[in-house]
Amino acid sequence: MNVTAGAESTSWQTKPSDRFVLRWIKVHLSARITPRLLVLGWLRPWMITLFSSALGVVAGVVFALGLGWVAGCIAACAQVLDGVDGQFARLAGRETREGAFWDSVLDRYSDGAMVIGCVLYAVQEHSSWPLWLLLTAGAFALMGSNLVSYSSARAESLGIDLGKPTLASKGTRSAVLILCAWGSFLWPGFPAAALIYLSLHPNLVVLWRLLRTLDITR
Repeated sequence: MNVTAGAESTSWQTKPSDRFVLRWIKVHLSARITPRLLVLGWLRPWMITLFSSALGVVAGVVFALGLGWVAGCIAACAQVLDGVDGQFARLAGRETREGAFWDSVLDRYSDGAMVIGCVLYAVQEHSSWPLWLLLTAGAFALMGSNLVSYSSARAESLGIDLGKPTLASKGTRSAVLILCAWGSFLWPGFPAAALIYLSLHPNLVVLWRLLRTLDITR
């Protein structure tokens, strides 16, 4: 692939499935980094994928240790790099199904780590909320986040139309966690509030998808 010609186009910056938040991050942030990495002949897309996911897991651990602001900064960097791997693969002509599989699977580790980190932060720093409520919200936030991604992938493999892309996508969920981590510097209740939101919105989307497919199969 002609890298120069590819860089002159903007089609490498995003995928058709990217929604508002992810699209903005990839176009305005990731795309500023990706072309600069093309000179590194040894670099491969999977290396970027692995590094960004590891960074996301580190962010979750830091969050659990009570360092919300730092965790938010690390998670933000991980989110930007998560857009770089796909862009790099498209520009360098190294886009593969295996790479897309790696990206999707490893994303679940970094997403889960941030949710768990958020739960542990909330339990330690915002004890005025009942423990059972925080743990329940955290469990449903973790399940709902995974099920939004899983139901999208499963529906695509089965050829099921789920309608318009949801606002509970990975970009939105990640943005909520990052913003609440930053916001914890001002009010330690932000992570707990984020858990309540993440326990509701993604699961309502999954429920709507189940009801939609039930209607289709009648």
